[in-house]
Amino acid sequence: MDFIKAQEKLKAFGQEHVLKYYDELSDAEKEALLTQIEETDFTILENCKNLGKGQARGKFEPLAALQVSEIEKRKDEFTKIGVETIKAGKVAAVLLAGGMGTRLGSDDPKGMYNIGLTKPVYIFQRLIENLMDTVNQAEGSYIHLFIMTSEKNNDATVAFLKEHKFFGYPEDKVTFFKQDMAPASDYDGKVYMEGKGRISTSPNGNAGWYSSMLKAGLRDTLLKEGIEWIDIFAVDNVLQRIADPCFVGATVEAGVSCGAKVVRKNAPDEKVGVMCLEDGRPSIVEYYELSQEMMDAKDANGDPAYNYGVILNYMFNEKALYEIAKKTLPLHVVEKKIPYIDENANLVKPESPNGCKFEQLVLDMIHELDTCLPYEVVREHEFAPIKNKEGVDSVESARELCKKNGIEL
Repeated sequence: MDFIKAQEKLKAFGQEHVLKYYDELSDAEKEALLTQIEETDFTILENCKNLGKGQARGKFEPLAALQVSEIEKRKDEFTKIGVETIKAGKVAAVLLAGGMGTRLGSDDPKGMYNIGLTKPVYIFQRLIENLMDTVNQAEGSYIHLFIMTSEKNNDATVAFLKEHKFFGYPEDKVTFFKQDMAPASDYDGKVYMEGKGRISTSPNGNAGWYSSMLKAGLRDTLLKEGIEWIDIFAVDNVLQRIADPCFVGATVEAGVSCGAKVVRKNAPDEKVGVMCLEDGRPSIVEYYELSQEMMDAKDANGDPAYNYGVILNYMFNEKALYEIAKKTLPLHVVEKKIPYIDENANLVKPESPNGCKFEQLVLDMIHELDTCLPYEVVREHEFAPIKNKEGVDSVESARELCKKNGIEL
């Protein structure tokens, strides 16, 4: 895109301020900014008006989970199916690793954070060690690992994993791709600038991973390798089992479009999204959307009916994903603290929310599917998220859980 076309595009969306410092930029910076303008979808900015307005939801009903007791009874059956599926090369894994360790006090990608006490133990290391457990169960059959980075952390992530030789995982079984970014704006829909030659952006939400894979041309790889199932998982849970054969087998055996790992809630009002049916289709109800009536509801066994929280570990059927990709998912507007340069080009790091970011969420992908199997896992063995430096879901709590599971730190 040349300067004139960039000007015209910006004018059409009321974003002319993006070029304020254009003449001060180097040739490389000018080219980078023009490319960013060309690639940015400014139409989403009109959604600022939806900030604070939740999406209209349908009729909620409970969705029964495959409970630990039933899984234990059928463990050999499920594991056999899972191992066969993995050995046939039909399973891939996607690590959602686009985030930074900001809330942990780090300027590095989150996966580079060291949780070790007596030796270095990095989040990336823990996840790959967990994936190696699956490889060993599948008699040495390596699973293709796709790692989704962001433009903000890609180079550091790639360099770090190469430096550490992928913690023993074969490099030819690892593929990186970048998540698509969305512009970040003030409350009136004017994009912020994070530098004189750079529009402020943020990753486009945890549902953006598959569309980003398509954009990177990776469906060709999936089809060529015969991959039918993709286990997606978040970077921050250092205990999760990845594409473990029992989960794979249970999902395949059930004949569903998706399997979702869930844990029993530790309290009726725990701040976690819960698997359910919405208008007869699988969905996730957010904790703040649970009415008192829903919290009090019981299932046939007398247990809470809305009792299974998601942990962002899903096994998707690839063909079902491709059908979802043809549709437009809802866009969620979230209020965030967005660093920006002021009228004097000084960088400002706000201490309170100052604008909007735009995200598509996995829960909307789930709701596009006809079927989903909630698969219960034991919280103490598979759920140690690191979201904060201290307190609940923190580095401290994850360390304690790792120790309980015999992991040396």
